[in-house]
Amino acid sequence: MVSIPFRRQLRFEYGEVSDVAPDIRRVVANNPSPFTLYGTGTYIIGRGEVAVVDPGPADDGHIRAILQATAGETITHMLVTHTHMDHSPGCRLLAEHTDAKTYGFGSHGAGKVEAGVVVEEGGDMDFVPDVVVRHGELIEGQAWSVECVHTPGHTSNHICYAFGRERSLFSGDHVMGWSTSVISPPDGDMADYMASLELLLAREDAVYWPTHGPAITDPKPHVRAFIEHRREREREILHCLAAGLRRIAEMVPRMYANVPGHLHAAAARSVFATMALLVDRGDVVCDGELAVGGSYRLRR
Repeated sequence: MVSIPFRRQLRFEYGEVSDVAPDIRRVVANNPSPFTLYGTGTYIIGRGEVAVVDPGPADDGHIRAILQATAGETITHMLVTHTHMDHSPGCRLLAEHTDAKTYGFGSHGAGKVEAGVVVEEGGDMDFVPDVVVRHGELIEGQAWSVECVHTPGHTSNHICYAFGRERSLFSGDHVMGWSTSVISPPDGDMADYMASLELLLAREDAVYWPTHGPAITDPKPHVRAFIEHRREREREILHCLAAGLRRIAEMVPRMYANVPGHLHAAAARSVFATMALLVDRGDVVCDGELAVGGSYRLRR
């Protein structure tokens, strides 16, 4: 079994700002859950005129903490990694206190809806960035700049921001230190996710700052472990099919035996994402509709 070097320890106080690196500060929202760990970590880049990365949920207390952390400064940019409800809704509240524009790859489902894909509900359907950015573009502030790194997979509009001065990457939910990401079709896409991991592996970032949990200070071994972990999941699915299990609901208890049962529904979504990849690759056949409740078998 692949050993992933998970990191879960984080020193923080809700509502308090922490200097985590030169020109990078963090405020953690009080929205802990099995999918957010301690909560959403909102980052502040620069001094004086600053950018806020992932303003977080629509939580008045968290927005007050961001404003207190930047008292006497000007927020000029709001950078959004993606449109899940713990990342982008805070933009609307923060916009009541700043003229800063929002930046992102697009609205929820951007990257899929153009191809006619109907994405699942549950995202921040109201978010539309003031400035739509694309892979490789630079966003510049008064004394800082970040490069946009499009990393679809967790969502189709997921984008990371590379802060070149620190060789830092704000990795959102694409790569986290404490957990793997849930990949939930149709907006989530395992093939895209794997390609995005390979993209990061080719970069030379020195540290990742995920939106949840602590920094990843040795990124390449971490990303390699994530890639091998997903390949291992592919092999597990193939073994389940070879053993006669045809439905994802039958596979999840075996594949996620050490995961609490209340998280199995989310695990099933990621298994479905991998199954869709195997079907597309031609290793697996779906008898009927390609769905989480579908029936699958090995191609003879």
